[in-house]
Amino acid sequence: MSKVDKLKNVITAMITPFNEDFTIDETKYREFIRFQIDNGCHPLTMGTTGESATLSHDEHHVAIDITVEEAKKSGKNPFVLAGTGSNSTKEAISLSQYAEKAGADGCLVVVPYYNKPVQHSLIDHFSAIADAVSIPIILYNVPSRTVRNLDVDTVVKLANKKDNIVGIKEASGDIDQITQIIKNTPDDFIVLSGDDGITYHLMALGGLGVISVAANIVPSKIFEFTSTMLDGNWQKARKMQLELYDLFKVLFVETNPGPVKYAAELMGIMNKRMRLPLTPPLEENQNKIKKVLEKMNLM
Repeated sequence: MSKVDKLKNVITAMITPFNEDFTIDETKYREFIRFQIDNGCHPLTMGTTGESATLSHDEHHVAIDITVEEAKKSGKNPFVLAGTGSNSTKEAISLSQYAEKAGADGCLVVVPYYNKPVQHSLIDHFSAIADAVSIPIILYNVPSRTVRNLDVDTVVKLANKKDNIVGIKEASGDIDQITQIIKNTPDDFIVLSGDDGITYHLMALGGLGVISVAANIVPSKIFEFTSTMLDGNWQKARKMQLELYDLFKVLFVETNPGPVKYAAELMGIMNKRMRLPLTPPLEENQNKIKKVLEKMNLM
């Protein structure tokens, strides 16, 4: 089995632990990576949920290095995915090249945010990054944050144009778009959910898993959920979808990763510290999170 063949089931969009001075808590981060790997999940470092936008390039490098080191020490050969996107193509190339040199197995590259490139510009952007590295690239479409959708035709063109563009994290929430991507891309193109709440629907259409926020706090449960679908047990998967639904929803009661970090603190996984401009949830939303965790016997 190749590394890319392992790119299914659950990749955890890992949260980043901070010390009191808001530097990365490297000891806790190592512990958290091992927790994820031990529960069957592949680690994604420096994604949206990891607060990548507020970390320096040097801190990105440190996080990637730590993740690669812990993956190797685990002996379980997980797929290490590094978030290396930027709204500067030059910066995205630099981060992607660092990830490859450090030993990451692939790069997650988000659609450039804020500067709103048109579709043919996006093809040039992603192609330039793909040409700069040899490891697999996963496209990341999240228009609610980037204000630019990666259109189906663009995804299909990139999937056919560059051999190392091997998949997409689809977080548009648009089932019609997801259906068209799965239908029109090559059979070996990997489609992953970028939204826990629609993982069931995406995998029913032929997707292979999820890059998950919820797995930060319930990794074994999300691994069981996706494995159940890959095994074709849709009756059990439907039951699990309904059981997990309230958790999936409450983890987005405010901007991610505020809710999941607060939940992690309640469960004794790590503290809820976040770097400004993000802050922990308001008290009313903290109560909503507590209620769901208590209902699921998670605290």
